[in-house]
Amino acid sequence: MTRTVYYTATSLDGFIATADHSLDWLLSRENDPAGPLGYDGFIAGVGAVAMGATTYRWVRENDPGWVPERPTWVFTHRELDLLPGADLRATAEDVAVVHAAMVEAAGDRDVYVVGGGDLAGQFADRGLLDEVVVAIAPVTLGAGAPLLPRRVELAVQEVGRNGEFVAVRYAVVRG
Repeated sequence: MTRTVYYTATSLDGFIATADHSLDWLLSRENDPAGPLGYDGFIAGVGAVAMGATTYRWVRENDPGWVPERPTWVFTHRELDLLPGADLRATAEDVAVVHAAMVEAAGDRDVYVVGGGDLAGQFADRGLLDEVVVAIAPVTLGAGAPLLPRRVELAVQEVGRNGEFVAVRYAVVRG
């Protein structure tokens, strides 16, 4: 069964990026992609990706060789230069409208909500978010882009230490 999973990292005080969209605080930390709740195991089970325009632009600017390996929807209300030849789909539709196509594209694998926090919150608002997997870095930022800027009830499913991070997998609790 396909799950929709928000997989991310956060500062201890709940920010996924600084106010100027920097991830320097994250990229300088030690972790093992093959370790507990690591990226390698997670991404192997992903069949489709959702990301916001800010995340898309950050990835394009900071990893010029990046090409999505899975069908990827970019949720945006702005004009974006999409990578030619890549399976990228810009959309201004509500996540509920697009979700069925994402699940179909994912097959028996998961839908990965990569960022940002408001996009993950939109999936949660519509009852479409199943899990949140978050690696918590030992740093506070004081301000920035919030992890999840709304109330979402969660239940701890798994906890692990991966390098400098404490990683937690939560199930979304539906009321």
